[in-house]
Amino acid sequence: MDRGRSSSAPAEPDKALRIDVRVLGDLLGEVLRTQAGAEVYETVERVRKQGKALREPGRGEEDPALQALYAVVEAIPPHRVRDVVRAFSLFLTFANIAEQRHKVRLRRLEQVRAARGEHDAPSIDSCVDTFSRMIAAGIPKEEVYRAAVSQKVEFVLTAHPTQVVRRTLLARYNRISDALKAGDSKDLTPDEQAAVRDQLRREVSTVWHTDELHRSRPTPLDEVRGGLAVLEQSLWDAVPRFLRRLDRALVEHTGKALPVDAAPIVFGSWIGGDRDGNPNVTADVTEEAVRMCRWTAAKLLHDEVDALCQELSMDTASDALREAAGTEREPYRALLRRRRELLANTLRAIEAALEGEAPETDERETVGGLLGALMLAKESLEATGQGIVAEGRLLDLIRRVHCFGLHTARLDIRQESERHTETLDAISRHLGLGSYREWPEERRMEFLVAELSSKRPLIPPDLPASPEVREVLDTFAKLATLPPDSLGAYVISMAHNPSDVLAVELLQKEAGVARPLRVVPLFETIDDLRSAQDIVASLLDLPWYRDRIDGRLEVMIGYSDSSKDGGRLAAAWELYQAQERLVSLCRSRSVHLTLFHGRGGTIGRGGGPTQIAISAQPAGSIDGSLRVTEQGEMIQWKFGTPDIAVRSLEIYSTATLSATLTPPAEPSEAFRRRMDALAERSMKAYREVTRAERFVEYFRTATLELELGSLQIGSRPARRKAGNGLSSLRAIPWIFAWTQTRLHLPAWLGVEAAFCDSIDEGHLDELRAMAAEWPFFESILSLLELALAKSDGRIAAHYDALLTPPELADIGEDLRSRLDRVEQCLLRVLDQDTLLEHSPALQRSLQLRRAYLDPINLIQAELLRRQRLADDDELQDALLASVNGVAAGLKNTG
Repeated sequence: MDRGRSSSAPAEPDKALRIDVRVLGDLLGEVLRTQAGAEVYETVERVRKQGKALREPGRGEEDPALQALYAVVEAIPPHRVRDVVRAFSLFLTFANIAEQRHKVRLRRLEQVRAARGEHDAPSIDSCVDTFSRMIAAGIPKEEVYRAAVSQKVEFVLTAHPTQVVRRTLLARYNRISDALKAGDSKDLTPDEQAAVRDQLRREVSTVWHTDELHRSRPTPLDEVRGGLAVLEQSLWDAVPRFLRRLDRALVEHTGKALPVDAAPIVFGSWIGGDRDGNPNVTADVTEEAVRMCRWTAAKLLHDEVDALCQELSMDTASDALREAAGTEREPYRALLRRRRELLANTLRAIEAALEGEAPETDERETVGGLLGALMLAKESLEATGQGIVAEGRLLDLIRRVHCFGLHTARLDIRQESERHTETLDAISRHLGLGSYREWPEERRMEFLVAELSSKRPLIPPDLPASPEVREVLDTFAKLATLPPDSLGAYVISMAHNPSDVLAVELLQKEAGVARPLRVVPLFETIDDLRSAQDIVASLLDLPWYRDRIDGRLEVMIGYSDSSKDGGRLAAAWELYQAQERLVSLCRSRSVHLTLFHGRGGTIGRGGGPTQIAISAQPAGSIDGSLRVTEQGEMIQWKFGTPDIAVRSLEIYSTATLSATLTPPAEPSEAFRRRMDALAERSMKAYREVTRAERFVEYFRTATLELELGSLQIGSRPARRKAGNGLSSLRAIPWIFAWTQTRLHLPAWLGVEAAFCDSIDEGHLDELRAMAAEWPFFESILSLLELALAKSDGRIAAHYDALLTPPELADIGEDLRSRLDRVEQCLLRVLDQDTLLEHSPALQRSLQLRRAYLDPINLIQAELLRRQRLADDDELQDALLASVNGVAAGLKNTG
């Protein structure tokens, strides 16, 4: 499309974005007018025009413009509500697509300008800039090189119930992004411009006529397919592209290339392995998930080897390759045809297993065999003067094998510690040893250590077991049969004691797991974070355990439940200190520690910009290795297209390298004392509110928490166990509900008391010094500012007015008063007049979205009111559509 600007002109960097948004908006309007009908189009326009009056936040809960918009919303005929919600939701979705595409466009423009010498420096988080800064700061080139090629960043994809968009539509959205990319070309003919416009028109029309709702709750295997789709359609291409970028930067700044076997980026998955509170994930489901991952890897590798067979047609080859190929003519093809045949056998064997049938042959491909053939081809090409050919598709495939293997992503297993306790209790009772559950920790440890060293079996074959115990035992038995290279870690959620770790070690031993999974305790409450050092120290005191881990330890820290337990500010400080203590402990014991960060998409669950999150970690906590979860819609946002994925991989990689080689300075004792006081005051205020007698009742009526169970979003129930209180509610729906009402309470509650009290006590200058000198505190303020910029007390008040009984009104009024206080106090600490004062582009983006997001919120509140009066399938569909719309407008759910 002719956007009226040259791709090399930086004068109006956002002009192309505005044009893309306008084009997509116009096409949506065209579809509404010509296909949805005049009534829908006119209603949408009426709501949109009224919504524009609400662009400025903070105008008060009695804002006449808000009341006028609600009057328009209330008058929408019931049979048209869903169409109106969908129209606004799609506009926000299209704006997201355009913004993502624009990020790539700006990055490309920056690289072109840098190559032309038109500006001073590349992006601060690019490989080129990172290496340049480090070497300029005096870090030896060899040290930079060694750290870059040896570091390990592992992304663990999870299927938490936050991905509200169907995979069918995600594919359509990617096609829209591709069409926008095609329109960026400077030399399109009029016919080509028209073709791009027509392609966009077709995609917008198709999206409008595609049902956006999940009509049944996805199964765990549906979620596995979703995760594999991102790996197959985006990351498979993005990984070798990123590694080429890393290689070029290393050669430019250190004079040495990236080793061909380096795998600084790898992938794991919880999808199909995370059974914590999800009875739908069984041993058989885990087996199916592993097979699906292996089938995907084998299919991708088969297709790449087939393409190489077509490409490597030359006869010139080394003697070693000719001997291996067994032919003089087209020896590369002969060599690769054998690998292709073995991969085809592998595919058929997996397909037979998925169908419950026996394979036709036992001849299958192995990672070692495939790599051996590929390296032989590479060495032959290089030895015969054809190195340029070796550096193309062949090198990319070798690097893919090192990254993805024959497993695509290694599957973690996760289970709650109580399920293992229940299993061992059943065993000890059956054997007449007493109740394992009732034993003190010292007795449990004695028993576990003795059994781990024993050569006799512990579990009798006739053990009577409840369904829950049987499923735990079946899972361990299944692990013993699965390919070891397909498995990652065994994560224990709600780990409270050293025995929780040894219990899993013992159950693996009893099941005959030949290559036991590394066992990773997950510390996720405030109390458990405080106990983490003592728990790990107790384990490291055991000779058996020291031998087992062989100098390498992994510990997971949870951001979601700790925040739900004590509030975001207190949790952040506890997480920071827990990491410091664990790092110090492991260094004193000469153990390499990898911290596994269980982050979510929202700020209340540890989310936020990658660079800020990693730079805020304590010194030494990222020592060349990082494991991090990527959850729900954030997988699509960070890895949904190859261009975006390459950039995300680069940002994570350079941030990890920076944290390893240039860690932040430790905070002063004065800063620590102030942070102690802030965290203590914050947690006290947070718990006073959330543990008050009427709070749960208010939460359940003022938000859609009651309706979450009927939303067909994820395979996992919203609660770990039965109950109506906050303790049984998962952190995800807790944050999901507050995000939808725009109060964003988990991101800030308690901070208002901590900051305002500290300012009143005369500590404003100290808070500003902490923000200027301490990356951790700076990140807290940055993320808080972003959360508050997305919040809107007027909208939350509207939910209260429609949904909460009068006797609970004072709770909502108090919360909104606290929201006002935290914003005013934050602005004083930041020394700003408005939120996002130094991020005008983001400020404009959020302001534009409000005109489309506010109507969806008002409609959602009205739908909740109507739905609670009379359960109606038509209202249910519209309500689900409104959830999609709010998620699109805020770019996350929970």
